[in-house]
Amino acid sequence: MNLNPLPVNSSRLGGCTLTGALSVTTRIRDAATIVHGPKGCSHHNFSLLHATWLDNDEVLLPDLVSTGLSEQDIVFGGEDALRKALDKAAGRNVKAVFVLSTCIVETIGDDVEAVCEQEYGIPVIHIPTAGFLGGTFQDGVNNALITLAGTAKPCSRTPGVNIIGEMNLEYEVEENYTEIARLLGCLDLPVSLRFVHDIPFDRMSRLGSGQLNILRNPALAPVGKYLEQRFGTPFIPSFPHGLSDTIAFLESVACCCGIDGHESMERERSMQAEMIAAFGDLKGSRAAFDNTWPGQDGLAAAEELAGVLGLSPGGGSDTRLPVSPAVGTTGMRRMLHRWRRAIHA
Repeated sequence: MNLNPLPVNSSRLGGCTLTGALSVTTRIRDAATIVHGPKGCSHHNFSLLHATWLDNDEVLLPDLVSTGLSEQDIVFGGEDALRKALDKAAGRNVKAVFVLSTCIVETIGDDVEAVCEQEYGIPVIHIPTAGFLGGTFQDGVNNALITLAGTAKPCSRTPGVNIIGEMNLEYEVEENYTEIARLLGCLDLPVSLRFVHDIPFDRMSRLGSGQLNILRNPALAPVGKYLEQRFGTPFIPSFPHGLSDTIAFLESVACCCGIDGHESMERERSMQAEMIAAFGDLKGSRAAFDNTWPGQDGLAAAEELAGVLGLSPGGGSDTRLPVSPAVGTTGMRRMLHRWRRAIHA
């Protein structure tokens, strides 16, 4: 038995550049993704994606195709294997094919871009994802989003907001989206596009029409800046975490969209006050935070919530309060329910 503790900063969002890009491309419903490399790279990621989606109650199979490079391909080059895989994928009922390169492909020097530029009858988009050069999971996400954004042309503005870079592998991806949509609805703003989560390929052409982009987290800043440069669309750097941050989020969105948000902010404050009152039985409880990987924003939000509730977090307590990167007021309510179960267990 391995008794070594997990790294403090470990999470299900960790992994290589290839995995990060796959978490994006596999959420486009009518496209296939080719992993150019040995079969193991595809098998590992197929299993990870399928298991994660099952955890989120999604019975889906990622549409992955492997070029299945052999030892001979690695010695003499795998471009022919890539052409064969592209011909096969393009002959199916898909609107586009994404080609993701693996570490071994970059090592042997396959000209993946040149192969993808040949004519296959549908768009073929290459996304560099060789992580051994220093790339991370987040680099894969950013590379994929920026490459896909490059396929969209500038277009006329329409009322609405784009959600950029949702964490497709996190447990509460739909709950977090629902909370952001609720907050935008408080300002009478619809969601124009979830870039990228469960959308058809053609829908990405409307990326430039949104009046504002909301990034899932600050690590997506390179994507936000690229979209701002390409389409002139301003962006908010992160989903809100915590009570006060949720109010500040409403204020920032309203300001960016030229809306008077004061009434919506007051309604949200009233909603938060009612929520705190409903958990008054927790006041004065002593507990310690179990913050395996909530990030600085998640921990700050938990500390703010504990202060408002009058909790007394103490390191000597046996009660451990689960801390997660909760999004918005609704996310804080879910975390409070977990705290109540822990305190009254």
